[in-house]
Amino acid sequence: MAFTAGLRVLRGRGSTIGPIVPFRPLTEALLALYRSGHPPDDPALGPYRPILGRLIPDLQQAGAVTVDDSLVVLGEAVLRLVTVAGRGHGCMLVLEDLQHADAETLAIVEYLTDNVAELPVLLVATIRDEPCAARDLARSATQRRSASMLTLGRLDSADITRLAASCIEANPADLPDEVVARLADDSAGVPFIIEEVLHQLVSDGVLVKGAAGWRVIGALRPEVPETVLRGIIDRVGQLGSQGSTLLSVAAVLGDRFPLSVVGQVTALDQRSLLSHLRAAVAAQLVAPDDSSPDWYAFRHPLMAEALRSSLPPPDRAEYSRQASAAVQTLHPDLPGEWCQLAATLQADSGDVRGAATLFAEAGRRALADGASESSVRLLDRANTLLRDESSAESKAEVLEILLYALAEAGQVDRARELVDTLDEQLNGAVLSPRTRAALHTRLANVYLLAGLFSEGMRQVAQARSVLGSDAPDENNAAIDVTAARLTRHSGETNRAADAEALARRAIVYAEKANSANVLCEAWLIVGELARERGMRESDDCFQRGLRLAEQHRLPIWRVYSLVLLAGNAWMSSGDRSGYEQILEEVQRVGAVTLGYTVKANLAVDAILRGDFTRTSQLITQNKSEVTRLRLRPQLRHLLMVQTSLAAHRGRRAEMEQAFAEFSEWQDEHGHELPLALGLARTFCALLEENRGLAKDELAEMLTITEDLPSSFHLAGRHGLCLLLSVLEGDSGWAEYETVASTTQATMRWNRQFVRMAQAVLHGRDGRIEEANAAAAASQQDSEIYGMARHLVLRLAAEAAIADGWGEPIAWLRRAEEYFHQLTVPAVAGACRSLLRHAGASVKQRRTGMDQVPDDLRAIGVTVREHEVLQLLRERLTNKAIANRLHISPRTVEKHVASLIMKAEVADRMELSDFAASAYEESQ
Repeated sequence: MAFTAGLRVLRGRGSTIGPIVPFRPLTEALLALYRSGHPPDDPALGPYRPILGRLIPDLQQAGAVTVDDSLVVLGEAVLRLVTVAGRGHGCMLVLEDLQHADAETLAIVEYLTDNVAELPVLLVATIRDEPCAARDLARSATQRRSASMLTLGRLDSADITRLAASCIEANPADLPDEVVARLADDSAGVPFIIEEVLHQLVSDGVLVKGAAGWRVIGALRPEVPETVLRGIIDRVGQLGSQGSTLLSVAAVLGDRFPLSVVGQVTALDQRSLLSHLRAAVAAQLVAPDDSSPDWYAFRHPLMAEALRSSLPPPDRAEYSRQASAAVQTLHPDLPGEWCQLAATLQADSGDVRGAATLFAEAGRRALADGASESSVRLLDRANTLLRDESSAESKAEVLEILLYALAEAGQVDRARELVDTLDEQLNGAVLSPRTRAALHTRLANVYLLAGLFSEGMRQVAQARSVLGSDAPDENNAAIDVTAARLTRHSGETNRAADAEALARRAIVYAEKANSANVLCEAWLIVGELARERGMRESDDCFQRGLRLAEQHRLPIWRVYSLVLLAGNAWMSSGDRSGYEQILEEVQRVGAVTLGYTVKANLAVDAILRGDFTRTSQLITQNKSEVTRLRLRPQLRHLLMVQTSLAAHRGRRAEMEQAFAEFSEWQDEHGHELPLALGLARTFCALLEENRGLAKDELAEMLTITEDLPSSFHLAGRHGLCLLLSVLEGDSGWAEYETVASTTQATMRWNRQFVRMAQAVLHGRDGRIEEANAAAAASQQDSEIYGMARHLVLRLAAEAAIADGWGEPIAWLRRAEEYFHQLTVPAVAGACRSLLRHAGASVKQRRTGMDQVPDDLRAIGVTVREHEVLQLLRERLTNKAIANRLHISPRTVEKHVASLIMKAEVADRMELSDFAASAYEESQ
């Protein structure tokens, strides 16, 4: 039906026979899109092409390494590809026998199920009705109403008639009744058995086609499913000795088999090989496998299983040995699934060590492809095979990789158990100190990924103890770089200094050992910590990491080095071009997660610049995808930006709603919370002219960041806090010098506040010329920061008027115009009030009624009454409201009395309740 309707149909299936092949059903289905020679090419695939290279060899790029191994990101890549394939007429993706699929495939299927609803794609999956993870997935999706589950019952008599008739190309009415009855009795309504029994009847000459149609000759003997399996073996025997050998060798390879390997083992010439193969196809034993040229598949896995079970153990072992040798001859590097196939064959042949080596290699490759659970199973298989072997070092090498795979799969407890039972795993074999230390170091990294920092440090200590004090320095390189990463998260007072010392020692050791990966990682750690001292030193460290990554062709570390360099340039000068340029590089190598991190940083840049339209666009473009991909750090960053966007517009209700959503995604370490306090909540309070609340928000931010690593450079500690404190008279030159001497104070966002604080202090001391110079420098720094630039002018104007420096009248007029256009009435009103007090003319603002909610406007609430009513929600006194709006308490009293009449409430308390309800409904 789908083909007839013009849909693109993609099919793949799972298998329990042969090697574990991660993502096999998906790979088999998606390869059809590229076999035609006209692959989908659409901009929507964007950075997901390298990700798809894990499934589709055609998309693997020479020299490019996919650094993003998230299964959710891979699921999004598949979703985008089938969406592109379905444009125009639609696409049907059929995945069969998912009860045999690997865990990674099921994760992708679950993602597709949850996100395919609005797309021109139909996802159809088949699963046996037996306990399995795939059936659990289907039931869960049905409960979420993401899918419909249809349980196929046994075929009834009418359906059996239709099926049997279609198999032999007959009219259902012409099929003998006794044949239908026999099929119904022996098959129990199972289609596969119906087909096999029917084919047996035709092959035996019991059901024959004559001039009058199909008829039965002789008696219909009762058959049972076991006899059907025996019949498969008999049908194979009818192909002759060579044909039977061909299919027996094929069955050893699995329910799918490459013809080239079968030909190598059987030593048949090409003509004989193809002749016997055609006979097997005609006998409906095998069929061409559409997923790959040169590959064939048994019509049903039971056929291959029947043939394997019929082989004597010595014959099966010999066929397996010869098949493994053939695979390695034809494919010396054992790419893709060839490695796992060769490993399975080696195990079946009795070559335990050879099989373990290949399973371990297959596990490494699966881990590199992001298939961590498949990697664990493969490495477990290697570990089991090596259990009785004498080579302790080989076992330890497999165990080390298995630990990493367990960490990636989130099985931290099992990784811990593995090391706790290390001696048992090794059967008492003695490991070299270096090998045992490497195992403890690997477990330390497991704990680091799990956030178990103290346990990670204990493993580091054990690794050092095993190596001993007289161990060669180069053996300590990996331990020190892991210890440096763990130390940065410890509770020690000198953690930054200690972490840097460890990283620098790792650099020395790694240079001796020529360990490029450790060198790159260590230099990037030092570069991040060096920001405390200066951006130039930090840049030098990142450049070293970049050169090493390029020299040793380490694309992961190259991309991270470039992103860190771009971040330094942005913080120093406000130049975002580095982020924009690296974004293309990040997408080219398929680093989807890192790409969203860069986009989140560009959103921060947009909010600081006061470019609220661009900020909204970036949030809209990325939030839903980041949420769907479950990228928690990137989502927290975007939610912080969303909170700041509302705050920088002076919209408290929106800010509180966004902050609540942000808080739901917070982790135990409070990442991004200092920025949410310093960049969002503090600014919202300042735009409400509520200095006291702003001071409280900054105090909370200072408390949170007191003992944290210096990673929140723009949260306010090194700029805004100083300016507000100087304006309040709480800080003087000593506090200024302390802040100004830091590297963070030289960052452009912070400089605008620091230099204006300097101007205020100079003005207070009567040094007008110095004050003017500092104010001019501040304005130059703030030129790219729209809202903050005008807020700084408004804040500094009071001191400038009082002490006679700067151009406060011009500043206030510019700020008043800006905040009036931004619809921030509190700041605009404060600017007008200050202008009046300074004796300057003030532009009359009679507009603004459009900001009054319709319901309030209907009862006659004016613009000024609207401003008072908003503050009544906070249940402030008349004096507090007067201070906020820069009007007299008597004027506030008159507005409150008028509002009580218009709102038809009894008193001020009811008016506050009315205000809370009115503005909640208007949001």
